[in-house]
Amino acid sequence: MNANLQKAIDTLKIHDVYQRSSVAQCVGDFEPKYDQDTEKLVTQTKHTVRQTQLAMVDENQWLVRVFIELGIRLVDPNIEEEDKSVRAFIEAEFVAEYTIDEQLEQSCIDEYALKNASYHVWPYWREFLMSQCSRMHLPRLVLPTVQFAQNRHVTTNAEKD
Repeated sequence: MNANLQKAIDTLKIHDVYQRSSVAQCVGDFEPKYDQDTEKLVTQTKHTVRQTQLAMVDENQWLVRVFIELGIRLVDPNIEEEDKSVRAFIEAEFVAEYTIDEQLEQSCIDEYALKNASYHVWPYWREFLMSQCSRMHLPRLVLPTVQFAQNRHVTTNAEKD
């Protein structure tokens, strides 16, 4: 772990996670409730940290917002044209908000956004996806729970010397 990530971990405090937008659609004539071959569809995923924002709340507090786009699409592997192979998709954008009591360098925020913020968003995405699949009669997609890595930096004897 690098110093920027450790500084962000020590400074940022989770404030809120919420869904900002979503879109879910069956494409063309695909009717999953009546389709006999839904188990043959291949799942493709999307996971992008789109941007971060830093805003001053008052002279002693800042708000960091991390925008994360997530999605899945179900694709028929027997159709070669990519546009025509997509049978259904579900996408959502989530925002993870953090408060900080001191100004933090953008490099620290970016490092945290790329390596840690998704852990806070993941349970919300997981629940939304499972619920949406059920409502649309799509195959049940169960995402794994996320195992949190131990991110604390431990100083070794070699680093002390």
